[in-house]
Amino acid sequence: MTKNILLVGVGGQGTILASKILTEGLMEAGYDVKMSEIHGMSQRGGSVSSQVRFSDKVQSPVIEKGSSDILVAFEKMEALRWLEYAKPNSICVVNDYEIKPMPVISGKASYSKDIVQELKSHIKVFSIDAFNEATSLGNSRALNMILLGATIRIMELESIDWGNIIKNNVKPSFVELNIKAFERGKNIIDLER
Repeated sequence: MTKNILLVGVGGQGTILASKILTEGLMEAGYDVKMSEIHGMSQRGGSVSSQVRFSDKVQSPVIEKGSSDILVAFEKMEALRWLEYAKPNSICVVNDYEIKPMPVISGKASYSKDIVQELKSHIKVFSIDAFNEATSLGNSRALNMILLGATIRIMELESIDWGNIIKNNVKPSFVELNIKAFERGKNIIDLER
């Protein structure tokens, strides 16, 4: 049975890198994996999404509405925006962090205060303050590895050599930080809740 993981965020948060590392790890584990990505206006802080599908045999890289098993949101408004892609019994790993879009900044729209609660009324949610966790490690940009580590823990895929995959995908000067962030993300998740 094909599993669908939808990763969504805002340009500059490392959504595509996390998707690439996830895809490589799943391939290393022997799965057939298809990945597609949409950058949108990513270089201007716009929406970014990446779809990862894996199974014994995957026909298409596209996740249909209502068929995502896991929604990984690097920003909480993006989680709400992509909620219609989640299955009723899916899981959401959400970075409890706000990046206000231009309509909110310009005063033409407002940013909902209860996004995490709204998500919880639809699906199971693991809310993580990945920005501050990454900042405590020395670089807020490592939030993508915190969210990826949490997702890997939820998927119970810790046996894959993620450290080596991270090493092969990030600049040498950032390998140690990214591995620490990945481990922090794995250790944050309490699967009993």
